[in-house]
Amino acid sequence: MLTRVAVGVLVHQSALLRNNTVVVEGEEGVLLVDPGITDGEMACLANDLAESGRTVVAGFATHPDWDHALWHPAFGDVPRYGTDRCAASLRDLRSKANWRTDFAEGLPPEIAGEVSPDLFGLITALPAGSTRIPWDGPELRIIEHPAHAPGHAALVIGERGVLIAGDMLSDVLVPMFDDTADPLGDYLTGLRLLEAVADDVDVVVPGHGAVGGAGQARARIDQDRAYVHAVRDGRTPDDPRIGSSAEPGWEWVSDLHAGQVQRLARRS
Repeated sequence: MLTRVAVGVLVHQSALLRNNTVVVEGEEGVLLVDPGITDGEMACLANDLAESGRTVVAGFATHPDWDHALWHPAFGDVPRYGTDRCAASLRDLRSKANWRTDFAEGLPPEIAGEVSPDLFGLITALPAGSTRIPWDGPELRIIEHPAHAPGHAALVIGERGVLIAGDMLSDVLVPMFDDTADPLGDYLTGLRLLEAVADDVDVVVPGHGAVGGAGQARARIDQDRAYVHAVRDGRTPDDPRIGSSAEPGWEWVSDLHAGQVQRLARRS
């Protein structure tokens, strides 16, 4: 089901991980941001778009995680963009002889066999440093940053007041760190870059979870920063996404948090 969150901007949410696919309407058709996550869900989205007279003209992957770089044949053979680093990471992954096996083994067991790898990761790299997506719709400003994954990018639709945050600013998932030399510092850098546009938007669409309204971009940035600071300082975060206050069905996020703390401790 498509839900309108702003003029010319709609969201389709997956059942399992609450992945948000963003549909941005342009002059000649729509651009899909992070379509997914199962073949059935993507086919349903393609059907909904076709029945409403919308043609897919482009795609964008905010980062190279498996659930953000998928595609379905029904969307058509159109340009699928990503940052230069995002595309390079996906090319490297697909170059490995056993990448399909690794892809399948990395899927949640609940959807094993429901996600085709055939069109996964076939991303066209935008020139390094690009700040705009080339298409005929509203201006989509790229904010590339080092948090969470290589070449991660948020998108700002200025004339619609929308921030598409990728895998950040979620109400159900805590910040998830990349395996870099300074994962916490990189995450804080990403939050600072998003904070620079927080007051310019009325809607924030995270990669997973509920769409936020006015004031939520800054509130979620503050919450994520507090989590990172607590982890950095060796404190237990006072965060509603983990512990006894976690939303039913999302208790596993506490395990994700504990795993991150253990990995960071081993690194240090």
